[in-house]
Amino acid sequence: MAEDRFSRYVINEHGTVGHTLEETVPSWPEKVKAPEGAPNVVYIVLDDLGYAQIGSYGSTIDTPNIDALAAGGLRYTNSHVTAICSPTRASLLTGRNPHSIGMSCVSDLNTGYAHTRGKISKETGLISEILKDSGYSTFISGKWHLAPYEDQSAAGPFDNWPLGRGFEHFYGFLGGGTSQFEPVLHQDNHEVLAPKSSAEGYHITEDLTDRAIGYIRDQKAAAPDKPFFLYLAYGATHDPHHAPKAYIDKYKGKFDEGWDKIREQWFERQKQLGIVPANTKLPPANDGVQAWDSLSADQRKLYAKAQEAFAGFLDHTDYHIGRVIQFLKDIGQFDNTIIVFISDNGASGEAGEHGTWNMLKSYNGIKSTLEANLAHIDEWGGPTTNNHYPAGWAQAGNTPLKLYKTWLHAGGVKTPLIIHYPNKIKDGGGIRQQYHHVIDVMPTVLELIGIEPQPYINGVPQQPLQGVSLTYSFDDATAVTRRSTQYYEMIGHRAIYHEGWKAVTNHRAGSRYEDDVWELYNLDADFSETTNLADVHPDKLKELIDKWWIEAEKYGVLPLDGRSLWDRLKQSFGDEGNVPPMANHTFLNGTRFLRGPDLRNRSFTFEASVERASNGDEGVLVSEGSRFGGYSFYIKDNQLVFVYNYLGEIYNVIASDIEVPIGKSTLAFRYTKTGEHTGAGKLFINGDQAGEGIIEKTGAVMFGGGGGFTVGKNYLSPITPAYEAPFVFKGILSKVELYTKNGARDIAADLAAEIASE
Repeated sequence: MAEDRFSRYVINEHGTVGHTLEETVPSWPEKVKAPEGAPNVVYIVLDDLGYAQIGSYGSTIDTPNIDALAAGGLRYTNSHVTAICSPTRASLLTGRNPHSIGMSCVSDLNTGYAHTRGKISKETGLISEILKDSGYSTFISGKWHLAPYEDQSAAGPFDNWPLGRGFEHFYGFLGGGTSQFEPVLHQDNHEVLAPKSSAEGYHITEDLTDRAIGYIRDQKAAAPDKPFFLYLAYGATHDPHHAPKAYIDKYKGKFDEGWDKIREQWFERQKQLGIVPANTKLPPANDGVQAWDSLSADQRKLYAKAQEAFAGFLDHTDYHIGRVIQFLKDIGQFDNTIIVFISDNGASGEAGEHGTWNMLKSYNGIKSTLEANLAHIDEWGGPTTNNHYPAGWAQAGNTPLKLYKTWLHAGGVKTPLIIHYPNKIKDGGGIRQQYHHVIDVMPTVLELIGIEPQPYINGVPQQPLQGVSLTYSFDDATAVTRRSTQYYEMIGHRAIYHEGWKAVTNHRAGSRYEDDVWELYNLDADFSETTNLADVHPDKLKELIDKWWIEAEKYGVLPLDGRSLWDRLKQSFGDEGNVPPMANHTFLNGTRFLRGPDLRNRSFTFEASVERASNGDEGVLVSEGSRFGGYSFYIKDNQLVFVYNYLGEIYNVIASDIEVPIGKSTLAFRYTKTGEHTGAGKLFINGDQAGEGIIEKTGAVMFGGGGGFTVGKNYLSPITPAYEAPFVFKGILSKVELYTKNGARDIAADLAAEIASE
């Protein structure tokens, strides 16, 4: 019998298991460990930072801490990205081209094709997933922008949020940008409030830095020998260009000479630093950028202030980067940490000629006027603005390169890259001119650590890496580049680099691709792409165009989508001319979404069930947006009010001409569309019409400031100056019903029918 009993023992990697402890041999499987002495890894990613905007690449803006990284590491002067944020970040984290992984453009877009799903495919694992499985702690503090917009709610799904892609901690924001003073924040998989208000001195850059340092501190206290990966992705220097007033004031008068002279000064500094070849030419001004001397006094005053705010923003960010660096030194981890500093694309000219006090206007296809901006000049860069500088300063920021973010000339795709790692890089302050792309960063880091990417992640077979390591250049400044070819595509624009030559074409939305005009540059002799050789070397141009199509097939670029970013956003946020049907909704008090129901260009009704015990029971019933644009349905001073805030400049207010009663009542607002972006609103109290008015203009794409959709209060900044946020409703709010399925509800008729049936 004993023999039979022992024959049933289980013997495996967990030891020998018997019927009792005396008959069992225990085991403790060894934990996964990183290679002996493996370095920590820190990615510092800035947003919309141009090639020339930090001191070590030519700027006169104070960036001593970033410059110290350059002085102790390597500056790459020929490093390239994808021309817009989400694809660059996806490529940085995966080592693969953006179309291959489903992120050809920003994550807010899903065109219905594999190359633009707004999320990274599971077949292309992130470095966070690889390092976590290799014995690293992993955390992100900052911007994500790699999850589809429709997934950014309390219901998820969360598989494309940071914790679903290999990060063990997340603190930051999910979208492309946010207010630096009043951000919408998430911690891990849930939304949180900032630890203090802007009035108390809050700024997200400081907060993200505090959190990053805290993650490192706690991890090293718990596991001193375990390495970490920190993805520190600041909101800077994406709009809004927000900074503490002292930092903005520091630059008062520093840019009064204007963008033409500043551009020339930075260009000369670049030559002195060796950041550009000595034979580099400064291209003519980009189309639409006026000569500074031709501007009016008001223009010069406004534009200089806009650049002061940007400079203060960058300077402030540099200070906090210095805090992270100092902390690594304090705990003895600085020399054994790989630090990669990079920008996700070139400087942004999205705000146009005058810049804007409210960038939401640009996102809705509306240009700001000089007069509208001047009204906000004294508060520029503070929490009551959503500001962005004029394109002329973006041109200076990209010195000596042409065009801007989203374009595939060098101004859109060539950005700073600094790699700092004292244990391996001995040529501190060295400059490297080899041609490279953001997909090359991850293979570099993995080689330095000494690990290979896994063939499977979470059971999913992985595509091979497409980048090449830069480590060959660490000890040899003259080494020949190991990246011979790199394609580009962004919003229909196309380009390709091959063995020193570049072909590039700008696509006009709605036009035929066959009509695109290609340009040709010899980059070995023409760093700033000033001499178009298309007519001189037609055979070389044809060779590169043919090669672009080969690369496009290889990396999943097709089908080409020639629509503008504006048209794609309209599709993603709901096609105005073809509004899809929407189900009716019931929302309970406290409901909160980053993005509310799509009410643009359609009729709808809000109906709230409330109970008031006194006249003091007032507040917001439902709201979406912020001071920069949105709507609010609320009770104040016993009046029922609906306000539509059009981009922070026009307030359409409809107020009841009778008071909201004490006790239970049904309060409604009905909007009837009467034309494109215009309609009529009516208020109802217990079925009786209580007020009406015209809403002259409504937005085309989105509301701003990140306030989101909230039932029972106005989240973050106030949508109307009539109250202070959050203006929580003090009575009982049972529910808010939204009727959209069959258009606006006929309140009086529906209530009469309900009474008749009782």
